[in-house]
Amino acid sequence: MGKRVTIARKLAKFVRKKSFDDLSKKAVDELKKRILDSLGCAIGALEGSPVTIVRNHIKEFDKNGICTLIGEGTASPDRAAFYNSLLVRYLDFNDSYLAKKETCHPSDNVAALLSASEYTNTTTKEFLTALAIAYQVQCRLSDAAPVRSKGFDHTTQGSYAVAAGVSRILGLDEERIANAIAISGTAFNALRVTRTGKLSHWKGLAYPNTAFCATHATFLAMHGITGPEQVFEGDKGFMDAIAGRFNIDWAHEDIERVTKTIIKKYNSEIHSQSSVECALEMKRESFTSATDIRRIEIDIFDVAYNIIGGGEEGGKTGVKTKEEADHSLPYIVAVAILDGKVMPEQYLAERILAADVQNLHRKVLVRPRRDFSRRFPEEIPCLIKIHLKDGRVLKKEKRDYEGFFTNPMSWEKAVEKFNSLSDRYIYKDLQKEIVDAVKNLEHLKMSDLINLLKRIPGPQGG
Repeated sequence: MGKRVTIARKLAKFVRKKSFDDLSKKAVDELKKRILDSLGCAIGALEGSPVTIVRNHIKEFDKNGICTLIGEGTASPDRAAFYNSLLVRYLDFNDSYLAKKETCHPSDNVAALLSASEYTNTTTKEFLTALAIAYQVQCRLSDAAPVRSKGFDHTTQGSYAVAAGVSRILGLDEERIANAIAISGTAFNALRVTRTGKLSHWKGLAYPNTAFCATHATFLAMHGITGPEQVFEGDKGFMDAIAGRFNIDWAHEDIERVTKTIIKKYNSEIHSQSSVECALEMKRESFTSATDIRRIEIDIFDVAYNIIGGGEEGGKTGVKTKEEADHSLPYIVAVAILDGKVMPEQYLAERILAADVQNLHRKVLVRPRRDFSRRFPEEIPCLIKIHLKDGRVLKKEKRDYEGFFTNPMSWEKAVEKFNSLSDRYIYKDLQKEIVDAVKNLEHLKMSDLINLLKRIPGPQGG
């Protein structure tokens, strides 16, 4: 009787056999939107406080690397993956994937794959294929093996995605890919406390750390370091210790999952997007001043209530920091009504602590609604009731928003978002060159895109 093939080896075979020709035109187009979206988020985060700390940390230990740090020199591939991933993630404005019991941000993988691509000088088609693979791995594990209810963070599945994508770009054979997956999946199981209770900088650093560690592990595997190949099904492995039994038939998986991911229109936690759009439409249509409001009631699906509405992951009023504010539905809706938008400036300290939003967000009541919960994740429904001081009650319901997979964001809107995030840091000519390069990426060299990223000035240079 032959030796049983491990799940890690089956996943490694999947990583090796997929090609650019397996991608539909829609998937390629969606991947390019997410690359542009990620770069916009990265450029817009250059002045973030933890970004500055990490930038100085890397400069102290790694001044002469071979991979580009956006806006700041070079570093080793794993440290470049860490820093650039932080840029993509810090604003909490990058894309998401909604599974029934898990939410993740698959574009968290972009920076690690960019670094690996610069290291190998791979083709743009290989980069797009590897990115589609990373999306598929993370999203399908989120579907089949959610870990949030077990107390683990969604970055746990991300360790497999980073290892898979980086392995593909490095051109590893099946054995080395399996070892990269085994090391990463064994070593990097993060706790959900990252996103519960009082939030810290680590909310934005957790996946960058996974990108750093899994990229490092994949390079170790490339050089011959082995890992426990029964990481999924083995004694005390991922299934036994964390996720429970599940099955994904990697031999029959496609690489189209990116088409089910969603882009944020507003700079707020993903489950709030329909509520923000709803509140903004109500403001435009029905009333003129937030001072007219007596209270706001939001009925929403249970996942949103538990994560950002004051449910099982902690209260969401009295927010004081960016990390708390962008995960507080009461704050997000209140500031949307007051300012008519939710963008990075709505998370500046002086805006968060201002009396008007501190007062209004305490008037917001969030409730879970069973029928809305059943409709998630195919929809992200909400119902907002605004009670005015004159006795009127305004009501509006939404099932999705512009950017959800049922109402996809157009390329033009993605460009508009990119430009709005990068305006203060780069000139119009460079904006256009980056947009055009991403739009035509499969016809260019990776060095064409990397060289444009090298021209992005640091936070003092724009």
